[in-house]
Amino acid sequence: MTSSTQLSQQIDETRRLAVAGMDIPWLLQQWVDKTPDKAFFIWEPSAARDQAKSDEIDNTWSYKRLQRDSNAMATALAAQGVKAGDFIIIHLDNSPEFIISWFACAALGAIAVSTNTRSVARDLSYFADHVNAVGAITQPSFAQLVASSCVNLKFLVVTDNDAGAPGNAGPEVEYIPFGEWLATPIALPPRKTQPLADLSVQFTSGTTSRPKAVLWTHANALWGGKTGAAHMRLNQDDVTLVFLPLFHTNAQSYSMLSTLWAGGTMILQPKYSASRFWEISLKYRCTWCSLIPFAFKALASQPIPKHQYRFWGVGAHIPKIDRLFGLKTIGWWGMTETITHGTVTDLDHPGPSGTMGRAAPSYEIQIRLENGKLAAPGQKGKLYIHGVRGVTLFKEYFGNPEANEIAFDANGWFDTGDIVRVGESGDLFFADRDKDMLKVGAENVAASEIESVIMQTGLVSECAVVGQKHYMLDEVPVVFVIANPKAPDDIQNRIIEHCKSNLADFKVVKEVHIVDELPRSTLEKIAKNELRSRLKAITKNG
Repeated sequence: MTSSTQLSQQIDETRRLAVAGMDIPWLLQQWVDKTPDKAFFIWEPSAARDQAKSDEIDNTWSYKRLQRDSNAMATALAAQGVKAGDFIIIHLDNSPEFIISWFACAALGAIAVSTNTRSVARDLSYFADHVNAVGAITQPSFAQLVASSCVNLKFLVVTDNDAGAPGNAGPEVEYIPFGEWLATPIALPPRKTQPLADLSVQFTSGTTSRPKAVLWTHANALWGGKTGAAHMRLNQDDVTLVFLPLFHTNAQSYSMLSTLWAGGTMILQPKYSASRFWEISLKYRCTWCSLIPFAFKALASQPIPKHQYRFWGVGAHIPKIDRLFGLKTIGWWGMTETITHGTVTDLDHPGPSGTMGRAAPSYEIQIRLENGKLAAPGQKGKLYIHGVRGVTLFKEYFGNPEANEIAFDANGWFDTGDIVRVGESGDLFFADRDKDMLKVGAENVAASEIESVIMQTGLVSECAVVGQKHYMLDEVPVVFVIANPKAPDDIQNRIIEHCKSNLADFKVVKEVHIVDELPRSTLEKIAKNELRSRLKAITKNG
C-alpha cells in the first residue's frame, strides 16, 4: 500500500469519526436538552395569513414540539408495520407536515423519499416503484394523483390542508388523516444511534431518461448541517427565511439542516412571495436567506427597507447585489450528490465578482481538461470532486449500479458534469454544463428525458431539446423536430399536450420548431450549440 493511499484512508476514517455516535434524532435531542422551547421553525402560510394571527393557532414549532410530533408520527408508522429501511414517499409542499414527516422517518429509521410536487403521474409511479415505497404522506390536492399512481402502497396519509390553504381529499380516496397519526401516544421501538444508516432519497435529473435516486445517510445529513453552518458562520441567534422547496437539497440541507446544527430558527413559507418578502423578513428580523436569481430579481424593483440581513446565499458573489440590498452575497456550488457546498466563498474574503468560490474545507476539487490534465488559470475544464461516500458525498444512486459505476472514476473522484473556469487568482467560475442539462428556474432538467417522451408520440423521426435563454428562469426547454411524413398539421400542439400529460410543468417544451434536418458535429452528434444560437433570448418585454 502506497503512502498516498494510506493517507487517503486515514483522512476518510477521520471524517467518519467526525460523525461517530451521531444521527438526526441525536442532533434534535441535543437542542431539546439545551433549548427545548426555542423555535426551530415558524410557519407563515400565505393562504391563511389572517388565520395565522389567531391565538387559537400555534404556528411555532419549538425543538421540543417538533420532537414530540415527529415521534408520534414515527410511532404511528411503526404501528402500520413500517420498519427501519422501508421507504416512505413524502409528496408535500413546504409545510409543517413536511418537516414533521421527514423527522418522523429519521426517528424510526425509515427512509424519507421527498418528491417534487410538480411531478406528474408517470413520475410518481416511477419514484414509488423504484424504491418499492410502502407508504406515502401527501396533501389533499395531490391525494388522488398519489393514490392512482403509486398503486402498491400499503397506506396513504393525507393532511387536512394544502400548505396552509383549506383542502379536502374527497371520498374517492382511501386514506388516513394526518392529524389522527399526530395524536398517537408515543411508544417508539428502541433504536441505536446509527450514523451510516440510510436516511433519505431525492430524485435528481441526469443524462439518462429517468431521474436517479440519490441516497443520503444520517452522516450525510449531519455533515451537510455542520458544514453549511460553518460556511455561513451560523449561531443560535440566526433566523432564516425558507421558501425554496424542501424536497430539494438547497432548502433541505443548506437551510433546514444548517439551522438544525446551529440551533437557529427557520421562518417557513409555502413558496416564494415577492410581495411578502420584506414584511416577513422584518417581522422576524431574518439574518440570512438562500435565494435563486428570479427571487432577488423580483425584489430589485421594490423599495428596500432597513433590515437585519447579514448575507444572502445566491450561488455567486455579486457585488452589485451587495450594494443594492446592503448585505453580503455568498457564492457557492453544490448538488444533491455533494449534500452541501462543494465550493464556497468567504464572507470576509469573497473574491471577484461572479465567483462560486474555492474548494470547501474537507473536499478535494479538480478541474480537468479533456486530456485529463488539470486546468490552469484562465482555462475551463470539467469539475470533479472527491470525498467520503456516505459522509461527505452521497452514498449511492439507489438501485442503479450502472450509474454508480459511471459517476466515479477509478480513484473515487465524482464527475459532476459541470464545466468550470479557473480564474487568474484561483477562484472558480461556473461556465456551463457538460452533461445535456437545462436549468429551468431552480430545477435541473435532463434534455434526454423530454426527448424520450416526445419520441413516444410517434410523430417525429428525430428531436433535439435545448434551452432558450429566459430573463427570469435562466432558460426554458424548446424542441427542434424532424416530423414524420404523415404527421398531422397540429403536430406542435400534440407534442406540447403529450408533454403536459407526461412531464412536470417545468419540463414541458414551450415551443416546437419543425426542421428538415438537424445540424451535426463531426461525430454525427446533434450540434445543440448551433440550435441554441438560433433562439432569441426571451426578455421581460417579450
